[in-house]
Amino acid sequence: MTTATVSAPSRSALPPWAAAMGIFVVVRAIGIAVLALLAAKRDVSFGTLFTKWDGQWMVAIAQYGYRDVPATLTDAHGIHTADTGYAFFPGYPMLVGLLADVPGVSVTAAALTLNVLFGLVAAVGVARLGALCAARMTPDNDPGRAGLYLVVLFAATPMSVVLNMAYTEALFCALAAWALVFVLERSWLAAGAAALAIGLVRPTGVAVIAVVMVAAVVARRDGPRAWAAVVLAPLGYLGYLGYVAARTGSLDGWFTIQTQGWDTRMDLGAAATEFIADSLTVSQDFAAIATALIMLGVLCLLMWSVAARLPWPVLAYGALVTASILLSSGLMMSRARLLLPAFVLLIPLAVLLSRQRRTTAAAVLAPIVLLSAWFGAYMLTVFQYAI
Repeated sequence: MTTATVSAPSRSALPPWAAAMGIFVVVRAIGIAVLALLAAKRDVSFGTLFTKWDGQWMVAIAQYGYRDVPATLTDAHGIHTADTGYAFFPGYPMLVGLLADVPGVSVTAAALTLNVLFGLVAAVGVARLGALCAARMTPDNDPGRAGLYLVVLFAATPMSVVLNMAYTEALFCALAAWALVFVLERSWLAAGAAALAIGLVRPTGVAVIAVVMVAAVVARRDGPRAWAAVVLAPLGYLGYLGYVAARTGSLDGWFTIQTQGWDTRMDLGAAATEFIADSLTVSQDFAAIATALIMLGVLCLLMWSVAARLPWPVLAYGALVTASILLSSGLMMSRARLLLPAFVLLIPLAVLLSRQRRTTAAAVLAPIVLLSAWFGAYMLTVFQYAI
């Protein structure tokens, strides 16, 4: 299989990167339009929705740095200390702060502008990744079309609204998609650099780091570049943990902050299992029921991805992300958002749709886009708690 085969446009006058960006913009524009409608209906300030909850932390860290974050920002227990902000990795707020240094650019404007750009970069990477996987899974299909359908599904995941908020998801997904593309194309230095960068964005980056390192070791016959990827991949993640350790005076400083402040620890799925069982048997709260169904849906997608023989680096990444979210405790209502980076598990659906008539695919994708737009808007305007 050649790169040209994978990159070929699928009956489109637009180059693949432009088509991917255009699709992403359209789907996200629908989501933002529905958000505006629900915000007006609920008499909620539309502008403030994009920096809610964790977004406030990102903007504050970008503006003030870790030590000078306003005391009004607290952990899950309402506590603020000089170390509380270190729970949030520096990659995204650092970039926001750099852009906000440009005269006339506010911190909030910088955060939202960057996520528009990161979303576009992610869309191109997602399309490329989907096409590469489709070409390996079912050589007789249209890989370019599968990649574009994956962009639709990615932009219409249940909590894709956070791709336009001051959150890390857009940057994380962009780096994850391209890191996996580089692994499949055996571009080891680029894969190692992407893994290094993602280790500075959020702790889930260890899924990408692990995949890059293992894949590079497997491909060690590629020479020094593969070994360089092994060395580069964990540097960002380990570097930040070391920084927090130095600032807090404890080797496990970051883990202590995360555990004590947000009750997040590996419990082998005990909390998630209890949440799903309660939500589907006794809960009358729509958001809890929907979140439980999303969690179960991701598990079903994971099993489908195994059966569909998703390329192992991509499958391993999806499995590791899913495990890190479903096998840990913490705020269960955030799981729909935290599972967004497991978008690779949607590849089998994108491949299946690419083998159908375009009208059939449109009939499936259109309601998904509308439902996603409504769900994200509901969770920001009607649901009262953090996501």
